[in-house]
Amino acid sequence: MTIVRDAKKDELPYIREQRIKAYSEHAESISVEHWQALKQAISSDADIGDGVELIVAELEGEIVGSVALFPANTDAYEGYVDELDYPELRVLAVAPEARGEGVALALVNECIRRTKGKGFESIGLHTADFMKSAIQLYQRIGFERLPQYDFEPANDGVIVKAFRLSI
Repeated sequence: MTIVRDAKKDELPYIREQRIKAYSEHAESISVEHWQALKQAISSDADIGDGVELIVAELEGEIVGSVALFPANTDAYEGYVDELDYPELRVLAVAPEARGEGVALALVNECIRRTKGKGFESIGLHTADFMKSAIQLYQRIGFERLPQYDFEPANDGVIVKAFRLSI
C-alpha cells in the first residue's frame, strides 16, 4: 500500500537524486542542452520555496516517488510562465523500480485533494511530449491543454505544455 506524506527536510537530497534518476530515462530522447536545462530545473531550490509542499510516496517504508505542489500566484517556472491563479504540481517523479504500482496517481490525487481543500477550483502542471507516460496519466485523470501557458526553455523546439484540471 502506498503511503503519501509530507517530505522531511533531511530527505531532500535523496528526493532530488531520485528525481534525476527518474527523469534520466528521457536524456536520450532530447538534446543535451534540454537535458541540462531539465536537470537544473528539477534540482533547483524551487521545491523549497515559500508555500511549496514537497510530498513523498512510500512503499514498504521506502520513498519511491515525490512531487512538489506550488501555491497559486508563484513563479513556479522561474520566469517562463506568468503567475497562475491556481496551484501547480511540478517535478513528479517515480523511481523506475516502482513504476506501475500507482505511485504517480497517488501523488497526483494527493495534490488534487490538497488543492481542493484550500478552496481552489483548478490545479495545473506543465510537461513535454517526451514524457509520454506522464501525459497519458494526466489525460486519463482529465487534465486539459492550456497552450497559452506553454513555453520553450532551451530554444530547441521542445515545448513544455501546460495542462489544467477543473476540480
